[in-house]
Amino acid sequence: MTEQDILNVAKAYSAHNSISLGTLSLYAADDGKFFGRLEAGKSCTLKRANEILRWFSVKWPPDLEWPSDIRRPDGPRKAVA
Repeated sequence: MTEQDILNVAKAYSAHNSISLGTLSLYAADDGKFFGRLEAGKSCTLKRANEILRWFSVKWPPDLEWPSDIRRPDGPRKAVA
């Protein structure tokens, strides 16, 4: 998994739901600048990446196909708000 993988998932989700990456950053990462920092070339910890991908997996719209080149987490290990 790479930062670009996380961005690809985020961009697919935001486009499908017609929300900005900044708004999605607030929902998925509780940080309005998270995806912007990734776009700027910054990184995140593996733990943080896994938490965010689990959030996406739980919230993923049923009518949107998960990106085939990115492994989808099995499920949340803790409740996702």
